[in-house]
Amino acid sequence: MPVTTHKYTNGEITILWQPKRCIHSNICVKGLGAVFNPSKTPWIDITRADSNALIEQVKNARVGH
Repeated sequence: MPVTTHKYTNGEITILWQPKRCIHSNICVKGLGAVFNPSKTPWIDITRADSNALIEQVKNARVGH
């Protein structure tokens, strides 16, 4: 059975990536390319930005959705 949710945490916040819901992930790549890098595995490294920047980027992606 395929994984439907991936969790990425920095100890302060957790980002859930749900491939079937996050169809606009390019918004995150453009907004925080150091964090959201599809050429790396895993492609999300939330240690590369502070929690406030991550929260704002995820909010922006949801608005763009």
